[in-house]
Amino acid sequence: MVKSAIGTHLGATLKVVAAGCAALQDDWWVFGGAAMALAGVQGLCPPDVDLIVSERDAASLIITWRAQLETGAPSPLFRSKVFARTTIAPLPIEIMAGFEVCESGAWSAVRPATRQIAAFNAGVIFIPTPAEQAEICRRFGRPKDLLRIDALQALG
Repeated sequence: MVKSAIGTHLGATLKVVAAGCAALQDDWWVFGGAAMALAGVQGLCPPDVDLIVSERDAASLIITWRAQLETGAPSPLFRSKVFARTTIAPLPIEIMAGFEVCESGAWSAVRPATRQIAAFNAGVIFIPTPAEQAEICRRFGRPKDLLRIDALQALG
């Protein structure tokens, strides 16, 4: 289990996530900057909270949180079968199901294999291990992701 100090807006948003995801049927993860902050990477102020969930759990969260489906064209690097955003918390929450990254011209799934509990006073959140988060950063290959690899690896 990981414990970390997080900012007020992120903490309040994660409280909404923990409550809303508690009854989900399938495995789910917070990932991206929020997961890195929960793992203990210092100095991160994520602008949102990214969730990877199953399609059926995405449908449930979209209804529960009155999230808006985003139907725009995918980026050249990322796409998601389901992508929705809600603003029911201080930070936006992005819900992704069937999330993929384009690597060497081919699309491949981004679905963590590890699931670590990050507990704090607002409830239980699941994140990939720091090692897997570092691997996801390598796969994404963006400059901001590559800069975070060392910090994640230092966490073990």
